[in-house]
Amino acid sequence: MSPREKNLLLIFGAAGFIILNVLAFKLYTKKRNEITANRVVAEQALEQAHIISDRRDEVLDDVEWLAKHEPAPAAYQDVQSSLQQLVEREAQIAGLTIKPNSQKLLPTDQTDGNHYHRVKIQVTVTGTEKALFDAWLGRLNNPEQFRAATNLLLKPDNTDDTKIDCTAIIEQWFVPVVQ
Repeated sequence: MSPREKNLLLIFGAAGFIILNVLAFKLYTKKRNEITANRVVAEQALEQAHIISDRRDEVLDDVEWLAKHEPAPAAYQDVQSSLQQLVEREAQIAGLTIKPNSQKLLPTDQTDGNHYHRVKIQVTVTGTEKALFDAWLGRLNNPEQFRAATNLLLKPDNTDDTKIDCTAIIEQWFVPVVQ
């Protein structure tokens, strides 16, 4: 082989070596980035697991409370009618007057996938402030029975300055009957 051919062979060999090193470096960089990304995802999952583990005691108390107080499954019509009767009965006991034609059965929240559904009733009552807050709303807001007044609109009564009109939305959470 002539010296020129040897030099040409050396140049091609060196070029091939450089190309192989560049390709190997790209492959190495790609693998390293994948491993780094996987490591970051694993570290986030581990951090989230630590957070969940730390909150376990708090959540465990809530789970125990729910297991103790969770209502039996019921049809929304039954829950809605019993809530309406309760609202009327408690208003009468508290000495409040339900305005005529003020009761509205609002659409029931029946979102698929949610464990609890809600029935809603809107009602307008008139009475003294003490009767409204101490007697009526005090009895209707009951977390142990999954019931709350979630919206209140208070206005002075047009006919009697000692009374107020209250438009309230009362909600009852319940477990729907599985079909």
